[in-house]
Amino acid sequence: MSLSIRWKVALGTLLALTLGLAVAGILAFRSIEQLELLRAKEALAARTGLVSFALEPLLSRSADRPRLQTMAKELGRHANARVTIIDHRGNVLADSDVADDAVAQIENHGSRPEVQQAFAGGRGTDARRSDTTGQRTVYLALQVTPPGAAHPSIVRLGLPLTLLEQRVHDLQRTLMIAFGVAFVIAVTVSLFIARGLTRPLSDIAVVARQLAGGSLGQRIQTRSNDEVGVLAATLNQMADRMDRDITALRRLEQVRRDFVANVSHELRTPLTSIKGYVEALLDGAKDNPEEATRFLQIILNQSDRLNLILEDLLQLSQIESGLVRFKRDPVRLSALVERTLPLIKPLVDKKRQSLTVAVSPDLPPVSGDEDRLVQVLTNLLDNAVKYTPEGGTISILGSIAGQPADEPAQVELSVTDTGIGIPDADRPRVFERFYRVDKARSREMGGTGLGLSNVRHIVEGHAGRIWV
Repeated sequence: MSLSIRWKVALGTLLALTLGLAVAGILAFRSIEQLELLRAKEALAARTGLVSFALEPLLSRSADRPRLQTMAKELGRHANARVTIIDHRGNVLADSDVADDAVAQIENHGSRPEVQQAFAGGRGTDARRSDTTGQRTVYLALQVTPPGAAHPSIVRLGLPLTLLEQRVHDLQRTLMIAFGVAFVIAVTVSLFIARGLTRPLSDIAVVARQLAGGSLGQRIQTRSNDEVGVLAATLNQMADRMDRDITALRRLEQVRRDFVANVSHELRTPLTSIKGYVEALLDGAKDNPEEATRFLQIILNQSDRLNLILEDLLQLSQIESGLVRFKRDPVRLSALVERTLPLIKPLVDKKRQSLTVAVSPDLPPVSGDEDRLVQVLTNLLDNAVKYTPEGGTISILGSIAGQPADEPAQVELSVTDTGIGIPDADRPRVFERFYRVDKARSREMGGTGLGLSNVRHIVEGHAGRIWV
């Protein structure tokens, strides 16, 4: 069974804390034992010095063993320690913890480490289990050479470690309790840390699954600034991009479907008309010259309309695919208007409309393709003429657009009319392919529904902007 990240983090943290506590406990136990042993040796050194000073007069007079034994027991009671007197051969002369009649049977102590150290350097220490008393004891031996004595003697004090061990055990027990409490706290802290670290990851996993399932509106709520927070923010940014991209793809797909439907409809309308009039001619209308001429004129008009639609589609496809490369020549707006007016003036005069032009020759030139810009202005003016009633007014105005002082000047060219206008709801879409505000009216006026779309692409290809 695989563990979750939360438990992996919790167990890893707990293991690290446990090992830390275990190492700290071992070091603490050893330190306490060594510290207590050092304190015992220091206390023993002071007592041994006092006992040696008290025994020195007896050792200088070569006192008999019974007297030394009595003195050793007396000093042992006062020093609260085992007092042993050893001659230069290692024989035990007196021992406070041994019965008087058993002193003579004590084995030779000349091989004891502390005794050898004392003979060699004046002082010796050792800690071991006593062969005589069976207790674990710390020893300190001092070499004593009283004035007038032929040989040095050894005065040794032994302090049983029973009380020391009990004190060490008490301290260790206290430490164990403290470490137990610390362990419980460590468990709690490790679980808390694991929860704090993995909860955002769990949230990220949940949101990731929801995103994978198509729920692109889900986001991760986090205030963390660490790596987990960065991961959450990155996933949120990715979700935002996915949402935008999918929305754009859906919109493009809808545009594609609409485009196919519109193209089919726009092509089918003139083809249906052509087919109907051809069938009428075949059915006998050709025998009536007047009717035949009228039908043929309609067929010609519908063929022209079909050709116009195909040309606009081809041009739009070339512009959108980047196959069209716009020239970058200096173009003056006044010259642009002068080229366009002869194409539009007959249409304006036919509807008895008024056309006013306010484009100064002093306006700075723009960099662009003059032929394409003429196409843009022609299309805009053609629409203005179509949708402005007879006697209406159409205006062309050129001006310098407001720009920050540190940026190049931009020129704005506007076409306004007194026509029927465009509702606010339709304005954002008038530059889409085949989009018509009034479909029936637009077809009656001969529009293909592609003119403004071509206009927008040409303007944007010149790094410009067009709006209604």
